[in-house]
Amino acid sequence: MEDFKSRKLLIVDDERDLRDMVDGFLRKEGFTRIYQASTCAGALELCQSVKPDLVILDIMLPDGDGFSLLASLRQLSDVPVLFLSARGEDADRLLGLGLGADEYMVKPFLPRELVLRLTAILRRVYAPPRQEQRPVFQVGDRVVDLESGTVRYNGSEYPITAKEHALLSKFYENRNRIVTNDALCQAAWSDDYYGYENTLMVHIRRIREKIEEAPSSPEHLLTVRGLGYKLLVKGD
Repeated sequence: MEDFKSRKLLIVDDERDLRDMVDGFLRKEGFTRIYQASTCAGALELCQSVKPDLVILDIMLPDGDGFSLLASLRQLSDVPVLFLSARGEDADRLLGLGLGADEYMVKPFLPRELVLRLTAILRRVYAPPRQEQRPVFQVGDRVVDLESGTVRYNGSEYPITAKEHALLSKFYENRNRIVTNDALCQAAWSDDYYGYENTLMVHIRRIREKIEEAPSSPEHLLTVRGLGYKLLVKGD
């Protein structure tokens, strides 16, 4: 079984006391490979040298902001990111998730909740693959490969995130049928899915950007008003 507590964690926050506090209770939970950065520049340097397995990221930093830092990180890797910020507005949360963050938590926070969400991300991203082969299917001119976690078209490959993978898997299991919002949230966030409806919309938009020729006028991943969504897959 995967030992998630051996994974490398990077805490990026300009408040030393908060970094040390998070560092302390993570170590009490058994995590030992923890790194800290107080600036965007320092975080990028550590991401290149240490290659953390997960980043806990603040928004307000002295030499930039967490949103631009996340965009820079995405040019280097698909490392999962958990935003931990005092900015709790919906616009900030949706922006962070839209840029590819896996979670968004607002300060003040419960340390135990942070550990649970962090562990859930590590489990989703780094759990050993199951032995059965995951499906490969075509949507229009796009090939969705759930085994490799990519979408292929025009000779290029585009990675999908852990959340997108969970949602696409659920869609494929129920292809050509309506999947409710609750069922999709359950697939992506397990039992702790309440309140993620707006977040779901962000991930649906990101999936459409990868599988639709015209994401604003989808032909394959359709909205069923008041119920949920339907993925149309020909030949099934």
